[in-house]
Amino acid sequence: MRYKNLVFLGTSHIAKQSLDEVKKAIEGEKPDIVALELDRKRMVALMQEGPRKIDWKNIGRVGLKGFLFSLFGAWAEKKLGKLVGVAPGSEMRQAIRIAKKSGIKIALVDQDIEITLQRLTGAFTLKEKWNFFADIFKALFKRKMELEFDLATVPDKKVIKKLTSRLKERYPSLYRVLIGERNLAIAENIASLMDSSQNKKILVILGAGHVEEVLDLIKKKEGSISFSFRVG
Repeated sequence: MRYKNLVFLGTSHIAKQSLDEVKKAIEGEKPDIVALELDRKRMVALMQEGPRKIDWKNIGRVGLKGFLFSLFGAWAEKKLGKLVGVAPGSEMRQAIRIAKKSGIKIALVDQDIEITLQRLTGAFTLKEKWNFFADIFKALFKRKMELEFDLATVPDKKVIKKLTSRLKERYPSLYRVLIGERNLAIAENIASLMDSSQNKKILVILGAGHVEEVLDLIKKKEGSISFSFRVG
């Protein structure tokens, strides 16, 4: 099956640059469908106003490790967001608001967050736990946070590959669950969306670290497909 109107936009969830790029992409491309790196639960949580309450019942659904990881991840992303003045997920929220205002269909293509957290609960090896606590300890006693790219911008391909390679080396199970397995699910969902929405222009908005592999997976699944590719 050949389908030429698939456009990718790679973002950072805390970058001001991504807010601008999302607006430009939707207004410039005028897609029929905007596909987002979200599932239903995350979209509802993202669009809620006010502080989010901790739902302790989630421990029973996703396991203690997955629950704790979600709390830590949200805390870390919030801290980084404060450094640049952009709330985590703002570019996804912007895409949802613009799409709804413009009457553009929204497709959620990420794996269910509960599945991801359940997988995380059983994923960590002893070595990865040791690496995790060692990295946290080092971070706590560093006088200044050292970053390899500007948080206010979307990292380039070279930086992305370096960061993902480091994650894969120190936390292979974490990489497999958070990136590898989700990329497969996202690619499958996009391929299905393409199949059910032929002759429709689809703008896919993903974290920049997912774009390249998801694109490769779709190409392998669909065969010969012509893509328009952007990383903003």
